[in-house]
Amino acid sequence: MAANGASCEQPQKRAGPKDKHNGKSTDLLLRDRRQKDKEERLSLVLWRRPVDTLHYFLLETLVKLKEWTFELWHRRGTVFVFLLLCFLFSITYSTDGSHQTYVQYLEKKFLWCAYWVGLGILSSVGLGTGLHTFLLYLGPHIASVTLAAYECGSIDFPEPPYPDQIICPKDGGLEDSISIFSIMSKVRLEACMWGAGTAIGELPPYFMARAARQSGTDPDDEDYEEFEEMLEQAEGAQDFVTRAKLGVQHMVQKVGFFGILACASIPNPLFDLAGITCGHFLVPFWTFFGATLIGKAIIKMHIQKLFVIITFSKHIVEQMVSLIGSVPTIGPSLQKPFSQYLEAQKNKLHHAGKSGPADENWLSWVFEKVVLVMVCYFVISIINSMAQSYAKRLQQLRHSEEKSK
Repeated sequence: MAANGASCEQPQKRAGPKDKHNGKSTDLLLRDRRQKDKEERLSLVLWRRPVDTLHYFLLETLVKLKEWTFELWHRRGTVFVFLLLCFLFSITYSTDGSHQTYVQYLEKKFLWCAYWVGLGILSSVGLGTGLHTFLLYLGPHIASVTLAAYECGSIDFPEPPYPDQIICPKDGGLEDSISIFSIMSKVRLEACMWGAGTAIGELPPYFMARAARQSGTDPDDEDYEEFEEMLEQAEGAQDFVTRAKLGVQHMVQKVGFFGILACASIPNPLFDLAGITCGHFLVPFWTFFGATLIGKAIIKMHIQKLFVIITFSKHIVEQMVSLIGSVPTIGPSLQKPFSQYLEAQKNKLHHAGKSGPADENWLSWVFEKVVLVMVCYFVISIINSMAQSYAKRLQQLRHSEEKSK
């Protein structure tokens, strides 16, 4: 019996290292396969494989529409209440009466707020790959209001001043009566709505990571995989960006509400993974969203507003134009179009709709082309991303079929 027992124990001792070695080999094979799949998906872009990319994009669009349809059907009670409210509002909107004044005011405010909230969502959606709407829309809007306030000597021009044309009121005030705080109050609604939109854009990664942690399975998302790899490489990380991201993660995890608030309250490009971090560590929803909303829509936006308003104050702009002219060789040639552009904008403030082709110069032309290029790049990135998402579906289906055989 003893001999048999010894003979039974001996193979078990030999099997330990062997199983460990096989486990390592399996992990390496899985990692290599995932890396190859990832490289195959990343090659699916419009400038390399345009036909396949567009084909996969259309198929992914159909899949998403099907998923959303089933989701709406499961929530048909909520959808019914929403449609009922829309029906009642449409009746109120189309019925004549004294209430139309309030309806039109609410409609104007709602569309104005929805416009900026939508731009904010576009800015933060996709974990840093969204459209930079602050540089394209909100920043120029604050700058135009600032220049108009100093030129008109008043902030009583029509609301909203954008995208409607800003016209100085006939009974303009004095330039000395304009202050930074009065301009900040003029653009507060737009800035806060844009900041609220950026906070809303952080929610999808949060819910994705939270659901993945609670279910115990890896979600179908590249950004979550990047987050997991970052956590695995935490020890001995030498890269500054990696260490900075880990610092943000540790602050969010340990400090909680005030850590999230601190990270969201400053212009912080490393905040992209905050939603995944909070979802991964099961931070309560209102702790995460409340701190993010206060930080982005109130604190951070006032910092950004203040920076733009100071930068485009009248005396600062004049100093900038004079400094451009002092640049050797190319200074005078650059100073002239800047001066012409500012003069054209001032003329528009005093004369509604009387700006002619002479007011156009290469600065406005360049800005329009930059906006067009960035919007096109954003659309192309969405097509590529959805095509790669469908390719990942096919890869997972293939792997599941291989396991079942």
